[in-house]
Amino acid sequence: MANYLLINDEQADLLNSIKEILHKELAPYVKEYDQKGEFPMHVLKKLNEAGFHSLNLPTRYGGLGIDKVTECLVMEEFAKVDAGFAFSYLTSGILFGFYEYNPDVSEELRAYAADRLINGDITAFALTESDAGSDAAAIKTTAKKVGDEYILNGTKCFITNGGIADFYTVAAVTDKTKGTNGISLFLVEKDRGVQCGKEEEKMGLRLSNTVELIFDDVKIPAANLLGRENYGFKYVMHEMNLARPVNMAFAVGIAQAALDYAVKYAKERVTFDKPIIQHQGVGFMLADMEMLTQAARSMVLYAAMAIDKGLPLGTLSSTTKTFASEACMKVTTDAVQVLGGYGYMKDYPVEKLMRDAKIFSIFEGTNQIQRMVTSNILARSK
Repeated sequence: MANYLLINDEQADLLNSIKEILHKELAPYVKEYDQKGEFPMHVLKKLNEAGFHSLNLPTRYGGLGIDKVTECLVMEEFAKVDAGFAFSYLTSGILFGFYEYNPDVSEELRAYAADRLINGDITAFALTESDAGSDAAAIKTTAKKVGDEYILNGTKCFITNGGIADFYTVAAVTDKTKGTNGISLFLVEKDRGVQCGKEEEKMGLRLSNTVELIFDDVKIPAANLLGRENYGFKYVMHEMNLARPVNMAFAVGIAQAALDYAVKYAKERVTFDKPIIQHQGVGFMLADMEMLTQAARSMVLYAAMAIDKGLPLGTLSSTTKTFASEACMKVTTDAVQVLGGYGYMKDYPVEKLMRDAKIFSIFEGTNQIQRMVTSNILARSK
C-alpha cells in the first residue's frame, strides 16, 4: 500500500530481492519463532549468502554502500515481515557508524571491524546497564589501563544480539572523576572472556536476541580503544543522533504491516450487510491510520535525506523518533480494534505487531527524554 514516490529502479530491484527471501525463508515461521523467543539463524545465513549483510557497509571495504534513504526503505521492508529479526540482522551494519563516522578511530581498527562484518560476523553495542538507560552517563562498567591492555569489569543489560555476537562495541568508564567526560568505547572480542547472563523474555521483538553481558576481568589490547580515551560519550551521542531517526523505519514497517492487514480484514468482514470498511467509524479509523503511517514515513525519509546530505538534524532526530514511534503504537492498537475480538487473539498477526511496537517509544532515549531534547533545542534557537 505504501507509495514510494522517490524509489528508483535500483532500489526497487533491491527491495524485491529482499522481499523474495524474507517471504520464503522467514514469513512462514514468524509465529513459531515469536512463541519460542528465538533468533532464526537460518534466515540470517540465507540473507548473508545473498550478500545483504554488507548493505550499509562502505564500498571501499567491499560493502554495497547504500545511502540512508535506501537503508530506511530496506529496514521498512524487513520490519513488515518481522521487526525483531530486522532489528537484530541490520544492527551490525548500523553499528559500523561508530567506526565509519568517527575520524578519531584508527583506519586499522575501522578496516578490521568492516572485514569482520563483510565476512558475516555479528556485532552488538553494549551501553545499557540496570541503573543506566536513558541516563547513559550513569554506567558503572570500568576499563582500567594496565600496560598495553585494558581490563573491563561490569555488567550490561538488554543488549541486542548480545548472545549471538562475535564482537562488541562496549562503553566503559575510564576516569571516574570526569562524569560523561570519563567514558570510552572499546572493540571487545567475545572470545576474550565475555559471558552471557540472563536471556530476556520480552513482550515484543521476540525474534531478536537480547541478553545480559558480564565482563569479569576481560582483557583487551589497548589498540582496541575506539578513538580517544574519555571521548566515548561524545561518540555515542553523535552516533545515536544519526541512528535514532533512521531506526524508526522499523516502526514504519510495523505500522504499514498492521494497516495492510486491518484494511484487508475490513474489506472482507461483513456486518449489517456490508463490509465494515464502509461503516464510517471503521473507515475513518483506517484513514487516520493511513495518515499517521504516511506522515511517519515522510519524517523518517526526510531525516535520512538530511543525513545523506551531511546537514545538521537539529530537532529532527528527536522529533522523528517520537512521532514515528507513537504513530506506530497508535496504528497497531487501532488495527487490533478494527479486528475486534479477533485482533486480541494470537491466531491473527496484529496483536504481535502491537507488542512489537511498544519498545520504539522506550529505547534509544524514551520519548519523554526526546521531548526534553526538542524543547531545549528550541529554547536555544535564535
